[in-house]
Formats: sequence, C-alpha cells, structure tokens
Amino acid sequence: MTRYEVVFIATPALGNLVPLVEFANLLTKHDPRFSATVLTICMPQRPLVNTYVQARASSATNLKLLHLPTVDPPAPDQYQSSVAFLSLHIQNHKHHVKNALLNLIPTKSNSSDSVRLAALFVDMFGTTLIDVAAELAVPCYLFFASPASYLGLTLHLPRVDPAESKSEFAVPSFEKPLPRPVLPNTVLDANDGSSWLSYHAGRYKETKGIVVNTLQELEPHALQSLYNDSELPRVYPIGPVVDLAGSAQWDPNPAQCKRIMEWLDQQPASSVVFLCFGSMGSLKANQVEEIAIGLERAGIRFLWALREPPKAKLEDPRDYANEVNVLPDGFLERMAEMGLVCGWVPQAKVLAHDAVGGFVSHCGWNSILESLWHGVPVATWPLYAEQQMNAFQMVRELGLAVEIRVDYRVGGDLVLAEEVENGVRSLMKGCDEIRRKVKEMSDKCRDASIENGSSYNNLMSLIQELTS
Repeated sequence: MTRYEVVFIATPALGNLVPLVEFANLLTKHDPRFSATVLTICMPQRPLVNTYVQARASSATNLKLLHLPTVDPPAPDQYQSSVAFLSLHIQNHKHHVKNALLNLIPTKSNSSDSVRLAALFVDMFGTTLIDVAAELAVPCYLFFASPASYLGLTLHLPRVDPAESKSEFAVPSFEKPLPRPVLPNTVLDANDGSSWLSYHAGRYKETKGIVVNTLQELEPHALQSLYNDSELPRVYPIGPVVDLAGSAQWDPNPAQCKRIMEWLDQQPASSVVFLCFGSMGSLKANQVEEIAIGLERAGIRFLWALREPPKAKLEDPRDYANEVNVLPDGFLERMAEMGLVCGWVPQAKVLAHDAVGGFVSHCGWNSILESLWHGVPVATWPLYAEQQMNAFQMVRELGLAVEIRVDYRVGGDLVLAEEVENGVRSLMKGCDEIRRKVKEMSDKCRDASIENGSSYNNLMSLIQELTS
C-alpha cells in the first residue's frame, strides 16, 4: 500500500496555526494512508504559540510537529507593517524548509509499503515557500484560514487613493459594495503591507489548489466568485475546521480555566454574555472603563476576558497582574453576583457551555466559526486585520450577527458605554430572528462536515487529488 506524507507550515500566530493543525488532523483521520508533519516557526514574542505547539506535539498521535531552526527576525528597516514582517520572517526560513522536506522525501525502497511526499501546504503569508516546493517537485497547495470573502478581496485589492474621496468599492466576493472604512488597514495604509498582500495573491494562482476554511452554505456568493475566476486553481471549501477542545487542553492558567467553568456551571441556561477579543486582542484603559459601565447598566450576566495591551511591537497581549487597576472603583464588588472578569479563557469550551447565550467578539474567522458551530449569536466588535470585513459580511450580508460596531474608524476609536449597553441588550434580549438563523447555520455547519455533506465531499475530492 502506498502511504502519503503531507507537510504543513503556517504563520506563527494562533489564528493561522490552530486551524492548519486541525486541518492536518482532519486529513489524517479521514484517510489512514496519510501522515502529516507540521513545520513550526518560533517567535519568542509569542509565548502562547510556543505553549500551544509544545502541548500539541506531546499529545498528537497521527501528526508530527517539527520545530524549524531559529533564524534572526527581519531588521526593523526591512519592513513597515506586520504583514511585511511575517512574510519576510517566513521567507527567511526557506533553507530550513527545504532541508526538512529533503529529510521527509523517502528513498527508494523495495518494500511493498512505499511512502510518497504528496504535498506542501502553505498559508496566506507563506507563498515564498512555493519556490522550495517547485525546486523539489513537491505539489504545493494553499490553506486559507480566513473566509472566502477575504480571499476574494486579496485577489481584487481595491486601489485606494488617499487624495480621492471614493467611499465605496465593488469587490466580486461581496454582494454589496464595501464602504471605505471597512477595508483593512493593510489596504488603506500607504505602506508595504498592501504590496505584500498583492504579491501573495498573485502567487496563490501558482498553487495546485486552494483549501478554504469555510463552507458552501455559509459563503455561497463569495465562493461562486472564486469558482468563476479562471486564473485560480481549484478551490476546496472544507470547513468549518474548528478546534472543539480549544485551549482547555493546553491552557496557560489551568486554575483560572477551572474557576471559569465552575462559575458557568452555576449560571442559568443562555443567561451569560461572553466578551472576548481573541489571542491578539486587547483594549486600552479608557475603553475598559466604557465596557464596565455599559455592562453594569445592561444588568446582564457576563464573562469578560480582559487582557493587557502588549508592551512592545509584535508581542501578544498578556493577562493583567491585577485587573482592579483598570476597572472603575468598586466594579468587581458591585458585579460579584452578575459577572466574572478574567484573563485568557478556553474560548471553544466556553462557547459550548449551556449558560452562554451571546458572544461579543472581535470577529476573527476562527471565533465566528466556533460561535456558529455552537449556535451562539455574535455582537460584532472588530479590532484589526480583516475583522471589519468579517463583521460587515455577518451583519450586512448574511444577517447572522448583531452590530455593536462594524467599523471601528467611524465614531472614533472609543466605543461608548451606551453602545456597549445597547449592543449587549440587543444581543441577549432582542435578536430572536438572528438567533433562529444562527441555529439554522449551526445545523448546516454540522451537516456539511458529515458523510455526503458539502465540505465532506470537497475533502474527499482533495484526498483523491493528493493521491492521484
């Protein structure tokens, strides 16, 4: 029997790495002929990524995680944006990726059990590694951890002239024109981020196929726009690929994790609003105060993951040593019966809990997929990257979310207590139609993933392609 080795490499950020590892896991579980190796890149500024990798490496049975040797990060004069930094950092690992692949390419064997290196999967910022795959004659695929709508934007990047006042942009992957302020900073800022996005998008067309973490039933319009693009290789929507165990398996603070789950166990069903802004999301002190005032006025039970802004560029947020210092005087005492303020949370486990009835989210794509899987409606509060476009799609195009903000540039950076209060109340008490649609989409997510579902069939087609 021929066996197939598949190699994966992702940007060293939880939002990119976790879905890629889950996809590798999915592939090997679906077909026992596959084994997977995930090449990991170290970034000392991101301790949570390293914690995740270590935990996954010790628990994985059907896939290997292989640390690439450390390289010096790009010098500050080489980049202006985080997209450029990450793209250059991955590019600087080319030599080590080549060596890793050479070590995995099997030598000729007389045994009946032969192994073939079937593919290298890169992610949205790793397209410079396509050169390595081409040099070694290994088929190269793209794993895209963001929505199909954002993939469509990267392929049709709007030209935004700061001198012009054009307010809307037509992008084929969106049904409605995109308001200018909803576009990501990478597109609007006059720096190297936009040129790197264009570079990567051009190279997506060189891959053998594009695997997108979405499903046909969620993004029919965006996916059709990609199918219609004759320059693109085949697109495989195989989602939702979500880590249902979440960080509960590798939580950096197990005692806090236990406290959170025990607190939720004591709350009535669907009574708690969960506020969480992702692994890289944090808020300034004045914004923390507005949220606290808004929550107190709303009078709804809450679980609030509050994290401190990073001290340096490219670092991740960390838990506060003492959140009392940034909250209004007496807030924790007054809210002791109503809410829990904590640091890092096991998000997937929290969303699965019966007590949680709504999710105030930054609209990272993994968070959206987790909330849809568990049928928990979202109130949108995007912070960075393509999150505003995700919020726009969820609220304005799909009608699957409530709006606190779709666009963080309109109305100033500060979301006021009144907006928080109204958004939370609307989410928990006034969105019956959205709640119904989210429940319907939750069922579609599950149906897509089982035998003869749309994503299941796309995965089968991909496996056929990889083994042909």
